[in-house]
Amino acid sequence: MTAIALPRKRVLADYVPAVAGVPATAGVLARDLALVAAGAGFIGLLAQWSVPLPGTPVPLTLGTFAVLLTGASLGGIRALLSLATYLVAGGLGVNWFAGHGEGFGGATFGYVVGYLLAATLVGALAQRGGDRTVARTAMTMVVGNILIYAAGVPWLMEATGMDFGTALAKGVVPFLIGDGLKVLAAAGLFPAVWALVKRIEKR
Repeated sequence: MTAIALPRKRVLADYVPAVAGVPATAGVLARDLALVAAGAGFIGLLAQWSVPLPGTPVPLTLGTFAVLLTGASLGGIRALLSLATYLVAGGLGVNWFAGHGEGFGGATFGYVVGYLLAATLVGALAQRGGDRTVARTAMTMVVGNILIYAAGVPWLMEATGMDFGTALAKGVVPFLIGDGLKVLAAAGLFPAVWALVKRIEKR
């Protein structure tokens, strides 16, 4: 039985020029490594916008928004490497988790693991056109958010002893409105950027 390969579309990072003055392959590799590092730094920067909420160890942060933007912009493999860099470096002591946090473990580390899963899937979906229209982008971002919660909630339960209902109440419900706004923002942003890219390409 022959597998059907879906066509891969370019993501926004593919429009960043390769590093000049070196062989083509090396130039592309250098560009991709720079993008991976920039993605990790971008997430670490936005994660510092962190607001503690009463009654829950999970803060309100822009880190999740940064993760979804990075995943869609970089594509699957680069997003995976970027989030792996963010996770490992933060686990080893770089204090760029939410609220200048760092280290493996803790009640909210499962959300960081979810970041990696979400960015990779969002990037893969973007490579299939999942960020080209408002509806597709919204669906892509919703799926990414679900993955973050799918990893974060069980970890929160294990780390704190919460039951499932309590973990949902403290680790999901307070963030649904904010996540909805982030999804809407991304759904407006990416199609607009792609429309601009198409206009530039036609010149």
